[in-house]
Amino acid sequence: MLTTIPGEEEMTALVGKSLYDVWTKLCAFIDEKYDMDCLWGNGGKAWTYEYKYRRSGKTLCALYARENCVGFMIILGKDERLKFEAERDNYTKEVQEIYDKAQTYHDGKWIMFEPVDTSLFNDFTKLLRIKRKPNRK
Repeated sequence: MLTTIPGEEEMTALVGKSLYDVWTKLCAFIDEKYDMDCLWGNGGKAWTYEYKYRRSGKTLCALYARENCVGFMIILGKDERLKFEAERDNYTKEVQEIYDKAQTYHDGKWIMFEPVDTSLFNDFTKLLRIKRKPNRK
């Protein structure tokens, strides 16, 4: 947990104006569909910040920030991977390639995207639905 949550100014200075715009749109996009607990944390070795969407002890996804970069991570368990693989042709080639290159661990496939615009949001919606049905109308 972070003691101080970064504000707009700090985030803009860290990731840059256009990526901060992607970050805020991604947060709004998730917040619109899901009622989740949001937790700020330090981003470990590779990232400055982590922003997790969780509910009932389960993580939906996490956003990451570091200098001139934002990340969107979703972890698909075994059953969720089967769902993705059954529908993979409905995803962009870029998402399929990132999925194929993602590391698989004992608890699932850790898929990290580094969006530079909103072009993959449609695919993110589908990935999030595999994890959990939206709980907001």
